[in-house]
Amino acid sequence: MPSMIALFTDFGVKGPYIGQMSAALRRHGFSGDVINLFADAPVFNVMASSRLLSAYRADFPKGAVFLCIVDPGVGGARLPVVVLSGGHWFVGPDNGIFEHILREDSEAKAWEITWRPKKLSSSFHGRDLFAPIAAKILSGDSDGAMIEIKAESLNRFDWPDDIPEVIYLDHYGNAITGIKARPEINTVTVGKETLSLSNTFSSVGKDMPLAYGNANGLIEIAVNQGRADEFFDLSIGSPINFKSV
Repeated sequence: MPSMIALFTDFGVKGPYIGQMSAALRRHGFSGDVINLFADAPVFNVMASSRLLSAYRADFPKGAVFLCIVDPGVGGARLPVVVLSGGHWFVGPDNGIFEHILREDSEAKAWEITWRPKKLSSSFHGRDLFAPIAAKILSGDSDGAMIEIKAESLNRFDWPDDIPEVIYLDHYGNAITGIKARPEINTVTVGKETLSLSNTFSSVGKDMPLAYGNANGLIEIAVNQGRADEFFDLSIGSPINFKSV
């Protein structure tokens, strides 16, 4: 099994939080790779983060642990949980962040975290609770730290399969949507402009917009050698309509 933990958070790259999480993993005996997958997941946006997490998990080998902290309800009533799906472990709050993973895997298993540290802050469970559990899972020391529960108890059945809006803006200004790319979807509408799906950036001329299925299976809006966020005035949550054949 690989000794690898992927951080998936909305903490941002500035400030101490990623460093504190990494330090907590080391403090609890984890000495393997810590991969910062997303530090800029949509802030407080659990549904969008759930879609991103399910789309970007595939790059990681089986046995990897995803430490997932998009947790606007930290300190509240939501449960701390662990999910096992497709050979990957997911550690984080029961607030829906694992929804798209669970609905795509009927064989997924889930546990409630019952272990608590001697000192648990009310506002940083990522450092104090979830990071130690991630380290325990990879060290084989999680016995007695969690109890199995029904995975279905974590589902948000009222959430849509597709999220028809922008859920992430990357460094290039490309807008990733929450719509899964599939053959029956042939157009998307951004504002007043309808785009037929293209294969790649060079399918259109320089400074021209396009929509395409990205490398992680989601429909993305881009501008060839330009910025889609500026071209269409897009932000997280901007609506994207789509039509199926």
